[in-house]
Amino acid sequence: MDLHRFIIVGAFALLATVGQAAKVDTVRTHSTVMNKEIKAAVILPDNYSEGKALPVVYLLHGYSGNFTGWAGDLYGVKPLADHYGMIIVSPDGAFSSWYFDSPVDKDSQYETYFIKELVPWIDAHYNTIASPRGRGISGLSMGGHGALYLAFKHLDVFGAAGSMSGGVDIRPFPNNWDLAKRLGTYAEHPENWENNTVINMLHLLNPNPPALIIDCGTDDFFYEVNCQLHEQLLYRNIPHDFISRPGEHNVQYWRNSIPYHLLFMHRFFSKI
Repeated sequence: MDLHRFIIVGAFALLATVGQAAKVDTVRTHSTVMNKEIKAAVILPDNYSEGKALPVVYLLHGYSGNFTGWAGDLYGVKPLADHYGMIIVSPDGAFSSWYFDSPVDKDSQYETYFIKELVPWIDAHYNTIASPRGRGISGLSMGGHGALYLAFKHLDVFGAAGSMSGGVDIRPFPNNWDLAKRLGTYAEHPENWENNTVINMLHLLNPNPPALIIDCGTDDFFYEVNCQLHEQLLYRNIPHDFISRPGEHNVQYWRNSIPYHLLFMHRFFSKI
């Protein structure tokens, strides 16, 4: 049995055998920058009551999703939170925020919200390891872009980052997923697209990049841009895990991906 299959089989055996004792809090945080209340799901593992400060992984949803996606039973995140003893925060990134501060829409300022408002709120209200060594971020699709974007720009916040089927280069998709609503059209505002695409942000990572895991299926419409990101990381000698396997841009692929990502985060946190 090859290693990838072994990990997959082991992960799903874990999902079948570990009791889902994790507790899910639905919290509301106030965003001053956007003047509104924003929800998040906070998954607390069964060992949270022991009083030990725990690491936190922020999981970001994709385009058209919301904060409830990761906290339900669809992806099997709760038993993994129990198994690894980590807090999982699944915040609401709106229908199509792409997790950056929009230069054309003052009501979509999600980078500022996440970094300046949400992360401090979580650290103030839960017993967390409030430093990059105890904080990771990952997500799927739009959330994969958002996770790398936020981690690359804020190395003082996140020590590990991942992307599942992420839109890691948005420039080939000028007419998709409300991107023009957040950046202006590519024809009129190319600088917004160039400045806010993850693949153009690798210069921010030296000399101390976060631990990185990038994962995309070979039949995904984002596969080519993920391969290009992988090649650019190799060219710049930036360490990372890159997983490429058969799969599409769908739930089945992400159910398979999330055990890899949380294992990766756990191994990073174990170095504390």
